[in-house]
Amino acid sequence: MPNGNLTDMSKSNKKSLLDWPTRYKIAIDAAEGLSYMHHGIVPSIVHRDVKSSNILLDSEFGAKVADFGVAKIVNGTSQGAESMSVIAGSYGYIAPEYAYTLRLNEKSDIYSFGVVILELVTERPPNHADYGKNDLVKWVSSLLEQKGMDHVIDPALDSTYREEISKVLSVRFLCTNVLPINRSAMWWVVKMLREAATVPRSRSVREVTHSPYFSYRERSIVRELVNILHSSIGWNPPMNVPTPYSL
Repeated sequence: MPNGNLTDMSKSNKKSLLDWPTRYKIAIDAAEGLSYMHHGIVPSIVHRDVKSSNILLDSEFGAKVADFGVAKIVNGTSQGAESMSVIAGSYGYIAPEYAYTLRLNEKSDIYSFGVVILELVTERPPNHADYGKNDLVKWVSSLLEQKGMDHVIDPALDSTYREEISKVLSVRFLCTNVLPINRSAMWWVVKMLREAATVPRSRSVREVTHSPYFSYRERSIVRELVNILHSSIGWNPPMNVPTPYSL
């Protein structure tokens, strides 16, 4: 691909070309690729090694998910959660449950994509000595709690996109939840990312969290996101503030 992969691009002399609109486009394209693998074909495919070096960039910075060397076709009975005879995934991107289950499924892909989102927002690698014993996910969570969002976002990014960047960063919270069952499906991740750059619909927090037309899990996820944003960046919305979701 003309622009190599995302990892190499972020370290090259073309790094300055990765402004926020370009990074946002890369996030959308990669999410759509994973969503197609999980939901758009039968049988579905679990990539099992989602990382920035496996996201290739064309001449217009369109992103393509690549390297299916450890990918797995998901049949109806296994749901992609099969024990691994060989190690799959890459350090810093592997979902925490893999350590005790040795299983990777679509929820593992979603976690790994959440790490990619953090790389795009922070311009930080998934592993670094600055994190101590933590990885990027835990480092960002800790920094958000202690110092706030301005200390997380890459300072090279144009501050006029701050609101949009914060919305994309919030998507990461539901991708990297420690409990796989609480991670959003990739089709929903795509939807949330797309809506980060649009005017929110009139649906409010109260409407979502109290409406009988939404499932218990959907209402719980929105409540959880509000709680996370409140604890991490001090965001405490009035109940009539529209949500960025269209559930």
